[in-house]
Amino acid sequence: MKLSEQVWLSSSLTFLTTLAAPLTEVAGQSFPSDDPVIRMIWEEGVERSQVYELGQVMMDSIGPRLTGSPAMAGANDWALARFAEWGIEGYKEQYGTWRGWERGITHIDLLSPRVRTLEGMAAAWSPATAGPVEADVVILADAGSPEAFQAWLPEARGRFVLISRPEPSCRAPDNLAWFARPETTDRMAAERERSVAEWRERVENTGVDRRLLPEALDAAGAAGIVRSQWSEGWGVNKIFGTGSAGAPVLDLSCEAYGLVYRLAENGQGPVLRVDAQARFLGEVPVFNAFAVIPGTAEPEEYVILGGHYDSWDGADGALDNGTGAVAVMEAMRILKSAVPRPRRTIIGALWNGEEQGLNGSRAFAEDHPEILARTHTVFNIDHGNGPVTFIPMQGFAAAAGRFGEWLARIPSELADLVTLEIPGMPESGGTDHASFLCAGVPAFSFHVGDGRSDRSIADNRWDTSIYTWHTNRDTFDKIVFEDLRDDAVMTAMFAYLASEDPEMMPRTRRAMPEGMEWPECRRPARSSG
Repeated sequence: MKLSEQVWLSSSLTFLTTLAAPLTEVAGQSFPSDDPVIRMIWEEGVERSQVYELGQVMMDSIGPRLTGSPAMAGANDWALARFAEWGIEGYKEQYGTWRGWERGITHIDLLSPRVRTLEGMAAAWSPATAGPVEADVVILADAGSPEAFQAWLPEARGRFVLISRPEPSCRAPDNLAWFARPETTDRMAAERERSVAEWRERVENTGVDRRLLPEALDAAGAAGIVRSQWSEGWGVNKIFGTGSAGAPVLDLSCEAYGLVYRLAENGQGPVLRVDAQARFLGEVPVFNAFAVIPGTAEPEEYVILGGHYDSWDGADGALDNGTGAVAVMEAMRILKSAVPRPRRTIIGALWNGEEQGLNGSRAFAEDHPEILARTHTVFNIDHGNGPVTFIPMQGFAAAAGRFGEWLARIPSELADLVTLEIPGMPESGGTDHASFLCAGVPAFSFHVGDGRSDRSIADNRWDTSIYTWHTNRDTFDKIVFEDLRDDAVMTAMFAYLASEDPEMMPRTRRAMPEGMEWPECRRPARSSG
């Protein structure tokens, strides 16, 4: 999920849906029409919701779903078993292979000059240690030139090497801005800006690409590589993967990394003991998982609702994108109960490999042109937390009319939150709808907020980019289940209404601004090699 994207409205018209029809109260809910299926979807999804049960198993018992891991394979099998329990046809489809890897425990302890157990973990796909390893610590050299760096490299042998800059403070910036004196915030901002520039220069002077530093230090015989990527919130770090083949790569919390760095910088002899366990499994097959409710009148026309199932494994992968996967599963359960014989075939897709470049959905699009040619709409669910508040039309000139019709038929308590961006611009990446957009398939991704009107849409993000996106805090407790329930219900309603449309969604594209073109489709990576 690409949270760095900016939502822009200045060059687009916006459309806030309103409902003109009289509202009828049923079970405490407002319905703008007498469509019995909409009411059945609401009743099934609200009164018999299973989002909590699905989320609890997915995040607590299965846990994070790293591509190529046994947990990801088990998650697929669990989802297919649930679909079968609900009477839904399910299957999985291999799209390639990936590095098989299973995480074990990670213990990172400071032994000297004092004893402290440190908060941290091995990066995804990190090699294991050969039992507990004790070694001293050295900071990446400020060598000044590639030649000087190569001359320094023997100093890394047998040591843990710190390769990230330390943060001047791990205090959340909004807290600092609220409480500190202006001169303090100015000083710390300047200090951080200087630190960023100096560290960038230090890394550039090695002559080694920043992403390949662990491999270079591994080749030099380092005992391990230690890094930290603070997410600018209390106690939260981004946790990603590594390609190191020999030395373990460790991610320390902002506070723990700062401690070790200061000890090394001041010559106070930090010694670490690390026990990192993991198991490589070779190249293993990787799959997307699907649920299908066959259409009756137009079985070879399709409505696809999907979200990526894989995650990083620094935590549980709860909001990125366990919630989206739960919403897909729950929407399919609701639809099977309320719409067992839709006009068009409805496919629920749990994509794999999104975090490595939308590989699962791109492979599906590449492998199934016959489905793409006859797909009415793709709904993508990768929005983390909160009610759906914003849906860009992605450059499809006539899409807003359909969405307006659909929103006018669903309960106003859901519809009135939604703003459409018209016509919008097609997105080239970020999440799985882009795999279909590039081929001209009407594909739409939901955006969320907290429902407040006193903040702009761009700021209305539940602090996801700081606290949960790819972090060590993306855990079950962050889920707001009332919102997840409503998101699943809205998705089921959209899928039903799209499946029953008398005509296909128009594929007319907007006129692109001068110098811009419709995104081109990219090939998926079919293997980790």
